[in-house]
Amino acid sequence: MPLLFDPLKLGALTLENRIVVAPMCQYSATDGAATDWHLIHLGTLGLSGAGLVIIEATGVEPEARISPADLGLWDDATEAALGGVLARVRAQLPAAGEVKFGIQLGHAGRKASTARPWEGAAQVPADAGGWVPFAPSALPFRNADVAPIALDADGLARVRTAFADAARRAARIGFDAVEIHGAHGYLLHQFLSPLSNARTDAYGGSLENRMRFPLEVYEAVRAALPAHIPVIMRVSATDWVEGGWDLEQTIQFAQALKARGLDAIHVSSGGLSPLQQIAVAPGYQVPLAEAVKAATGLTTIAVGLITDPAQAEDILATGKADAIGIARGILYDPRWPWHAAAALGASMVAAPQYLRCQPSGLRQLFR
Repeated sequence: MPLLFDPLKLGALTLENRIVVAPMCQYSATDGAATDWHLIHLGTLGLSGAGLVIIEATGVEPEARISPADLGLWDDATEAALGGVLARVRAQLPAAGEVKFGIQLGHAGRKASTARPWEGAAQVPADAGGWVPFAPSALPFRNADVAPIALDADGLARVRTAFADAARRAARIGFDAVEIHGAHGYLLHQFLSPLSNARTDAYGGSLENRMRFPLEVYEAVRAALPAHIPVIMRVSATDWVEGGWDLEQTIQFAQALKARGLDAIHVSSGGLSPLQQIAVAPGYQVPLAEAVKAATGLTTIAVGLITDPAQAEDILATGKADAIGIARGILYDPRWPWHAAAALGASMVAAPQYLRCQPSGLRQLFR
C-alpha cells in the first residue's frame, strides 16, 4: 500500500489516508454565514476521497474576516448556517472510508477588511462596508492602507475568548479537527514576526514575548475542545524577508506548541510582507516542513505546489512529512485523490453513485 493511502492518526482521530485538503477562502458568505455555495463546494471536496478536508479561514469575530464576504463562526446565526451545511454534506457521503472535516479558525489582523480577490483585494474603507483592522502594532500591511488599531489588554482578551468560543461552536456542530491559522501574515503570524510586531510590552520584542499571544490562543482553543478533537497549527515557516520570521524561530515555536500538546503542524510560508522574495517551484515549501518535523517530531503536513502523486508519495517515503496538503490543485482536479490512487496502485472508497465511472481495464480502484 502506498504511504499516501495509509491511515494517519491525529491524536484520537484516524484519517483514512494522508491527503489533506488545505483551507481555501471562498469569499462567498453573507454576514459571516455559510451559503449554498459552501454546500456545493464542501460537497465536492467531501466526495474527493481526501482523508481530511479543512474548510477555509473562518473569522472568530466580525473584524477577524479577511473580507466582508468571509465565513465566520462567532454567534448563533453563523453557527446555525455552517452547522446546517456540514450536516447536509455529511448526510450524502458514504459511511465507509468517511472523510473527516476540519475548520481553520483565524483572525486576519491588519490584513482584514479587504475586497475579494476578483474585485481587486484593496482595503475596504469603513464607510463602504469595511472596518479599521486590529493588529499587534499600528503598522499597515501596505503603505496605502489605513493603520490598524494596536490591540490593548482588553482587545487581547477579547480575541483569545473569541478563538475559544469559536472552537466550542466548531465542536458543537460536528467538526472533527480544528486548525488555528498562524500563517500567511494574519494576526497570530503578525505577533510572531518582528516585521509586524513593534510592541514594547510582554507581547513584543524577544522571541519568547512574540510567541506569547499565539501560544495563549492555542491554549485557549485546546482547553475549549473535547480531548478527542485534535488541534493543528498552520504556520508560515519564513517571511522570505531579511530580518523577519524565519525557520529557526518557527522550530522554537513548534517546540513550544509540542510541549503544550499540539497534535499536528501544517507548514506553509510567506504572506506577511509585500517585500517577500519567494523562489516558487514544485514542492518549494517541503524543506521547511522537513526541517520542522526533524527538529520536533511533530506530525507534519507539507503543502505548496505538490501536484503529482509520485511527488507526494516520495515526500512521505523519505520522511519529509506525514501528510500532504493539496489546495489549488484539488480545485482544478476535484478527484485528485482518485487519480493518485490509480497512479500509485491503491484503492479507495467512493460513493456508490460514482462506481460505474471506473475506466474499463483499470485494476480495482474502488472498494
